[in-house]
Amino acid sequence: MATIYDIANLAKVSPATVSRALSQPDLVSEATRRRVQAAVAKLGFVPNAAAKSLRTRRTGKLLVTVPDVSNPFFAEIVKGVEEAAQPKGYAVLLGDTQQQPEREESYAQILRRQEADGLIVLGHRLPPTARELVDELGDAAPVVNGCEFTPDLGVPSVHIDNAAAAQVAMEHLYALGHRRVGIVGGPETNPLHHQRLDGARAAAKVHRAVRSLIVERGDFSVESGYAAGRRLLALPQRPTAVFCFSDQMAMGVLAACREHGVNVPGDLSVVGFDDLRTTRYLAPALTTISQPMRSIGHETVRVLLGILAGKPHPDGVELPFELIVRQSTAPPR
Repeated sequence: MATIYDIANLAKVSPATVSRALSQPDLVSEATRRRVQAAVAKLGFVPNAAAKSLRTRRTGKLLVTVPDVSNPFFAEIVKGVEEAAQPKGYAVLLGDTQQQPEREESYAQILRRQEADGLIVLGHRLPPTARELVDELGDAAPVVNGCEFTPDLGVPSVHIDNAAAAQVAMEHLYALGHRRVGIVGGPETNPLHHQRLDGARAAAKVHRAVRSLIVERGDFSVESGYAAGRRLLALPQRPTAVFCFSDQMAMGVLAACREHGVNVPGDLSVVGFDDLRTTRYLAPALTTISQPMRSIGHETVRVLLGILAGKPHPDGVELPFELIVRQSTAPPR
């Protein structure tokens, strides 16, 4: 059976253009429309009825899949989704995937069964069913990513510039006089880990401190931050500062410091990432990169509703971030 990619290859256009020529012919030129129609006729292409119905039927529901619903970072984004969806007449369905591919796929099947109008993915993977819809419908696929951006997904995303944010955090530490900096990163498979590590290394390169970086791995949780903090503190020549790729891991590092009698920021400066509501109430209050969690939720809904209205936003949205300096960072002794 011919696919939308076969049509695109024969007509010498993109799959998204084929999708528009078949579903919204007024949006493409007459010459392009004729080439697509000729390719369709030659290859005997039959559009997928289930995918087509996604553009014509409405349930009034949006589906949001979350890697870990207990993570307060995702909870703030979901609040933003609710705030934006409710006034537009949409209810929000929440799926906690627990970072398991089979759960991600089961929720994507809800979209295929037309039990939701669109899907907001807050993780970094597209399950097979969602990928199939994106390949088939191109820009018209009602799928949007939030937070864990990677171009490989091929869908609009709402995110910050993670590399630039990490570079700003590291510049803050270098400006204070730190040179031996520990990094508590995320899982190897997570694009946020690589983007933030790239930014951290870029700053270290400017200050000729790349060899002084000490990278430990976590999974964005408090527990993994605590374990990584203990490993860093056990080093014969431990760092004078630690940059954590999530506030939760920074909280774990602070716990390890208390256990080892290490004063923050006197003996060790600590920087987090996210600016969760609790971080300003820690002792000491946490220096962190603030990303607009509620706005990420708002914008994912806006982009998704635009797709449903026939106005796709293929480039997505990049939101601003800010370094919030509090009491957990100071010059090294």
